[in-house]
Amino acid sequence: MTGRIPKVAVVGGTYVDMAIRCSQIPSPGQNVDGSAVVYTSAGPGPNQAVEAALCGCEVYLISKVGGDPFGQMVKANLAESKVNAGFVYNANAKNTGALVTLVNAEGENATCVYCGANSALTQQDIEDAEQIIAEADVCLIHARLPQEAVVSAIKCAKLHGTKVILNPARPMELPGQQNDDLPDEYFSADILIPNLYEAADITDQSDASVHTAKLIASDLVARGATSAIITMGKRGCMVVDRTGADHIPAFEVELVDQTGRGDAFAGALAACCTVEDDLRKAAKFASAAGALACTKFGSIEVLPTKAEIIELLQKEDTE
Repeated sequence: MTGRIPKVAVVGGTYVDMAIRCSQIPSPGQNVDGSAVVYTSAGPGPNQAVEAALCGCEVYLISKVGGDPFGQMVKANLAESKVNAGFVYNANAKNTGALVTLVNAEGENATCVYCGANSALTQQDIEDAEQIIAEADVCLIHARLPQEAVVSAIKCAKLHGTKVILNPARPMELPGQQNDDLPDEYFSADILIPNLYEAADITDQSDASVHTAKLIASDLVARGATSAIITMGKRGCMVVDRTGADHIPAFEVELVDQTGRGDAFAGALAACCTVEDDLRKAAKFASAAGALACTKFGSIEVLPTKAEIIELLQKEDTE
């Protein structure tokens, strides 16, 4: 795509994250000492958007923040990361979504989530951003949002021939709604990228293991998705489409904090898919990004650049 900067539209939740590093994640009633704290913009929306921008794309985030100082902080952080926040809307009557994440010495984490303004993202908000989605090469969607907004984003992208990459997380359950089967529109995505446990839940599989990942991904493709990538953390990912199935091993790195692995994977995958038709190459590129995000403590600030991802890929090829 010489002479043109690839464009990615990201639809995802926006949060403020307080991440605290501690020796162990406390049990109920237990107090433990923290050794480090990071306070930053986070969530699948900003994280995935920033990763795509670090990979050289022109990126627009479609999301919602509250009418509080955190909302302005998020927009300022996005601008510093060269992500266009012109479609990060304000819900003035709500607070910005918040995360409190505890990370232990092994890099494992536990998080408490407050949805806040993310629950107010509407179909109209998506329609107001239609031109951005239409002009994008890829529309990357994280479905932990109100279902009508997610469906609207998928329909808009499909209408304009924009490639859809969807993490089919369960949507936010709003008052008066029930969180039952996912809409058919989810299975019209070009690439579904659930983690293993999300995928098992969607396909009603009781056994969420590496051995069942191929079966689970094949089920998603059978339901209509063009392809599916099941992410499995340090166990790699399973890529399935109508040509077959392949396991992409994880890169061996020293794990410090796995919080940003999934978002780094998704953002890098979207960026790679703007210029790469080989899904398995794109999945390997994304896996390298996910691995690198685990080597530091933090959120957005640990996301790797395109040059760092390429360096890790080249290092593996020479070993």
